[in-house]
Amino acid sequence: MNTNENKNELLLREGTNTSLLINLCLPAIVIMVVMVLYNMADIFFIGRLGDPYMIAAVGLAGPVFSVLSGLGTLFGSGGCTVISLALGGGNHEKAGKVSAFCFYSSLLLGLAFTGAAFLFMDPLCAFLGTDETTLTFTRDYLGVFICFAPVSIFSGVFLNLIRADGAAKESMMANLAGTFTNILLDPVFILLFHWGVKGAALATGIGNLVSAVIILSVLLRNGSPYSIRIKDALPGLSTAAQIFALGLPMSFSAILMSFSQTLSNSLLAGHDPIALAAQGIAGKIGMLNSMIAMGICIGMQPAISYSFASGNRERTADILKKTALTTVVAGLFISVISFIFRDAVLSAFIKDDRVLSIGRTALMASIAAGPVYGIYQTAVTWFQSTGRAGCATFCSILNKGLIYVPALYLLNSIFGMYGILFTGMTTDLLSLCAAVLMVLHVLGREAAIPNVLPARA
Repeated sequence: MNTNENKNELLLREGTNTSLLINLCLPAIVIMVVMVLYNMADIFFIGRLGDPYMIAAVGLAGPVFSVLSGLGTLFGSGGCTVISLALGGGNHEKAGKVSAFCFYSSLLLGLAFTGAAFLFMDPLCAFLGTDETTLTFTRDYLGVFICFAPVSIFSGVFLNLIRADGAAKESMMANLAGTFTNILLDPVFILLFHWGVKGAALATGIGNLVSAVIILSVLLRNGSPYSIRIKDALPGLSTAAQIFALGLPMSFSAILMSFSQTLSNSLLAGHDPIALAAQGIAGKIGMLNSMIAMGICIGMQPAISYSFASGNRERTADILKKTALTTVVAGLFISVISFIFRDAVLSAFIKDDRVLSIGRTALMASIAAGPVYGIYQTAVTWFQSTGRAGCATFCSILNKGLIYVPALYLLNSIFGMYGILFTGMTTDLLSLCAAVLMVLHVLGREAAIPNVLPARA
């Protein structure tokens, strides 16, 4: 089968909405859910050692994960959109150049990150907030983990990028393989070999390496639109700028989310440490809602980009409507189930009456906007998938910064601890309204311009 008849591309061009949801969204949703397990594995098994300072050290290293994830999303999300647009327009040569550019950029960026982290290890640990009780453990963890930075960034980039031609299943399998490798190696390295935080970091690094090997096999297979040839690694300044512009919204969103959560945790801890624990548990449940909505939208992104680039207005609009409706149904289902079984869900994490008391309110706050959050995510995905990087970036900044931070301090000053708990819900609803208004404005403006989409291929 030649490149033009690639079965994944055929799915993007002619697949029904049901087949798109099954083949593109389901794997992306699995990836999002698995990411939660992936992030929890180290802390779970280190917790078996009973040393709170080890757990604190892994938590302090969390922002390093966020940075690597943001860098991976920058190239991965941007590259995925550019390749989908290129394939939709029949430009397979550009798709190959973009993938080669992202391949070598991710490796070089990873090597630079590793070198800089080792060179400035002490300032980095101080910035992360270590003290004499956590410094050694944090250094031990980062000392191993950052050696795998090139592999981690590469995996983050191409888990997103290989979805561009509809290869969502391959992305899911690579992610699952890396996650289960990490989970299987954690008890061996941490509990059996007694390597502590170093073992946790090594298990995570090897998990990323396994994912990278599987991804590389996808890039090298026959019929793939991707390339890793050095001669293809210079796609031109305009294409490189397009990758950065389209990848920036989700990348910046990940970094802003980490920053905003740090502020929220700091204020909440000032009221009651128990509230911080309750919010942490409730936040995990709310995260499931948002990550499934994000998985649906990420999964459909290549189909939206492909249909848009091929000039098929009706198909683009239909995919968007079905995507938004699917997020609403999924969000409503998760929110209702979480509410009905709220005490059982909260108790599964910790059996403490004080945590349960505050946790019930925190859980309500975390799921209240769940049924409609996906509409906001769909709007951002539409902006990004159709090349409107400025609008997508603004929506992300709006949700994670421009609205959240002022709302956090305002609601804290008025309602105290409970104001902080409901800041996320308030921000999501206000961001949703703003995003919908922006979409309507753009559609209204373009309705007056004939043939705004490219000619249908």
